[in-house]
Amino acid sequence: MSMNRIQFQKGLSLPDFLEQFGTEAHCEAALEKARWPDGFRCPRCGQAPYYLLSGGGHPAYQCRSCRLQTSLIAGTLFQSTQLPLTTWYLGIYLISQAKTNLSALALKRLLGVSYPTAWLMQQKLMQTMAERDALYTLEGQVQIDDAYLGGELAGGKVGRGSENKVPFVAAVSLDQAGHPQYIKMAPVPGFTLKAITDWAQRDLSPGCVVRSDGLACFAGVTAAGCLHQPVVVGGRKPKELPEFNWINTVLGNLKTSFGGAYHAFDFAKYGIRYLAAFVYRFNRRFNLETLPMRLLLAAVNISPRPATWLRQAEEAF
Repeated sequence: MSMNRIQFQKGLSLPDFLEQFGTEAHCEAALEKARWPDGFRCPRCGQAPYYLLSGGGHPAYQCRSCRLQTSLIAGTLFQSTQLPLTTWYLGIYLISQAKTNLSALALKRLLGVSYPTAWLMQQKLMQTMAERDALYTLEGQVQIDDAYLGGELAGGKVGRGSENKVPFVAAVSLDQAGHPQYIKMAPVPGFTLKAITDWAQRDLSPGCVVRSDGLACFAGVTAAGCLHQPVVVGGRKPKELPEFNWINTVLGNLKTSFGGAYHAFDFAKYGIRYLAAFVYRFNRRFNLETLPMRLLLAAVNISPRPATWLRQAEEAF
């Protein structure tokens, strides 16, 4: 069997990461470059001249034109943090380079922080991943399927009616050779025509050729300007359905990833972020070495996401 070049690519080793971001000064320099690649620009007036202010935990700047003072971390995901940037960067590295998902408990132990701190860091970074991938849509040939987070509760309903199951749509786009390119996974209120129509208008580009198992609601993709090609499954097992080989593979990998990392989490409230972390890494799997820096750039360009906002997950999207 030939070597899978994506699976066996070099990535960014921990020694290489620590060499680049092992000190607070290194992290501050990287953050400044990520935030202002062409040099400081005032957030208010856009002018470049500034005074560098002394004191405080992180570098602060005062615009010479409008006198606005701003710190290096103000207006980014790191705003108001009490943690060193080295801890944040190591968290970015660990979460982005993990072969499978990384639990908050594992992150706590690796970073040497409290569990609430690790949980908050994880939620902030997964929110960053979710908002970043929301900017993109799938194109071309697309396989879709209905899936669920969670399982039956003892004494509760079984199957699709279980109170502990959160429905989500999974989709994978293929290149012209039939190889997987990018994926999307998004919780939906239910598998209704309206829910799938809303999802397709948000996550699919017009002109997609969408193949599904024929569930009636999937006809909603046509409202987004896509061609729907239903395939009658007829009780066949996944291995007997080559038409859905890649979407079944992706969902199998998701199940393995979640089962190996998490004992439980609030599927209904936070499921979209846990799915987003899996999706984010998959969609950038072609160049693992640049993944931490790309996540840092996303964290710089997202607004502050305080704990109260993150816990009101139903208002986050």
